[in-house]
Amino acid sequence: MSPTKILSASLTGALLLAFVVLAGCVSAPVKAPVETEAVFYPSPPDPPRIQYLATFAGLKDLEGERSALADFVAGEDSGEDLKRPYGATIREGKIYVADNQLGGLAIFDLKAKQFSVLSGSGGGRMQRPLTIKIDKDGTRYVTDSGRQQVLVFDDKDNFVTTLGVKGEFKPVDTAILGDRLYMVDIEHHEVRVMDKRSGKLLFKFGKAGSGEGELYHPTNIAIGPDNDVFVVETSNFRVSRFTSEGKFVRSFGEAGQGAGHFARPKGIAVDRNGLIYVGDAAFQNVQIFDNSGRPLMAFGQPKDGLPGMLNLPAGVSIDYDNVALFRDKADPKFAIEYLILVVSQFGPNKVDVFGFGKKAGVDYPREEKSEEKPAK
Repeated sequence: MSPTKILSASLTGALLLAFVVLAGCVSAPVKAPVETEAVFYPSPPDPPRIQYLATFAGLKDLEGERSALADFVAGEDSGEDLKRPYGATIREGKIYVADNQLGGLAIFDLKAKQFSVLSGSGGGRMQRPLTIKIDKDGTRYVTDSGRQQVLVFDDKDNFVTTLGVKGEFKPVDTAILGDRLYMVDIEHHEVRVMDKRSGKLLFKFGKAGSGEGELYHPTNIAIGPDNDVFVVETSNFRVSRFTSEGKFVRSFGEAGQGAGHFARPKGIAVDRNGLIYVGDAAFQNVQIFDNSGRPLMAFGQPKDGLPGMLNLPAGVSIDYDNVALFRDKADPKFAIEYLILVVSQFGPNKVDVFGFGKKAGVDYPREEKSEEKPAK
């Protein structure tokens, strides 16, 4: 059964009007490990689709909780922690986090249980990295707002080249499609499409404004399964959708406080079935939309100390290849289909990992017909 269809069928009335906030369902945070109840979204009686799995903020999250004595001797902040991250992705058991205050990529090696920071050197030294995208061959593309360039590293983290010259654009995020690199330029309110190897500009689309096909402070970008391009416009409070050639398709969202509205949208990701995930730094949550832009549900919670807490969420990414590393953190009856990484810029929970799936023994609604995508 298609996840889009299941969500469309099961998330009705109440879900569309409320953002899920779970309170009192977990134990208060303490130094020693404690058993906590699994945190699911949406809340009962609706069938669970997303489970909070883990948080990564520093070395201690790889080693397990430190003892009170160790904290007293070494101090709460070991210096091996995230400072102000914006974007993250995961590949081959490693979580890569672009942290503009650290001035580099924080790398959580989940298998070796090691934490390191890649700052680059010489022409590849980072200043204020915001996002990282990794191509199929392992090439890393890092947007650096301080350098106003995109830095390219190979699959061994060796610096390769830079795309763009300082002052030409102000990049925030990128997306990869074939030989193309789609880059959001927040300063010029446009998307630049470049050859991902040479950096040669192929074409660009968007201009400052609020009309169809116009962009205003675009921040993040994602590419859907049909190769359409989704651009978050923070100052237009919406998501605009384009074809891969830059032709406007539609937009959804507007300023407001209800489901389907935005206040400070930033991160975006699209899964293989066309579900669209959009983070909001004001609502402190991530909303999920179907392929036509209809709101389905939201997840995340703003309360300090609770699992899945979000504080100024920015980057959102989806991963299908590293699910096995998190199965032991999921409810035994909950089958994870893919992972969702959400980056918070502040608070103790810097990178939260959620799982999308289904729980055995739970009645899920039957399929409904999904809306057809209009012809372009």
